Order: sequence, then structure tokens, then C-alpha cells
Amino acid sequence: MEHITASEVAGFGVGTLLLCATIAAPKVDAFISASQRSSLGLCKRCGDLRMIACSRCRGTGLIKANGSFSFNLIDSLYQSEEIKVKSVGCTKCQARGHFSCPDCSNTSTS
Repeated sequence: MEHITASEVAGFGVGTLLLCATIAAPKVDAFISASQRSSLGLCKRCGDLRMIACSRCRGTGLIKANGSFSFNLIDSLYQSEEIKVKSVGCTKCQARGHFSCPDCSNTSTS
């Protein structure tokens, strides 16, 4: 990398900015949605739904039998409609997909 051009430096800079924006997007979205909920007088966590989606199964109640991080590109490309991905019930939420909101349950019991 002796002779790096200005265009390459700009490309690295833009790539870095895009990577940082991608990583920060969920946190920024959570901050904005919490501030909107509080300005409307709703619960900051659930928006008065009194339920929060499970972080492990993302609200579906099911996870892949091979694990949540298993990914096989060849199998997913050539997977026919006959072959189904084996799913098991989420053990964190007992296959319900959600929990009761701890903020709402604390205020209702007091």
C-alpha cells in the first residue's frame, strides 16, 4: 500500500462510515422510538402493549434446531419446498414469543 490514491482513501472512509451506520442503526432506532413513546405518554419499553418480543426467537416462539447462528449457503440455495427447516420451541420464552413488560408490570402491581 505504498501508492494509495485519494479515491481509495475516500472509498475506505465511506466504507467505514457505512459500517458504523449499520452497526449503530438499531441503537439509534431504539432511542428514537423510546423518546416518541415517552412524548406520547406511553410505556418506553413496550408502547403500552404490555408485551416485549423475546430476543432469542425474535417473537416467533421457534428457533432453528441447528442453532440460531447456523447457516449453510449451499443448503439454503438448493433447498426445495419439500425439505423443511427443523424448528424447536424457544426455551427462553417457553415458545410464546413474548414476555410481559417488566416496566408495565411493576407500575400495575404497586
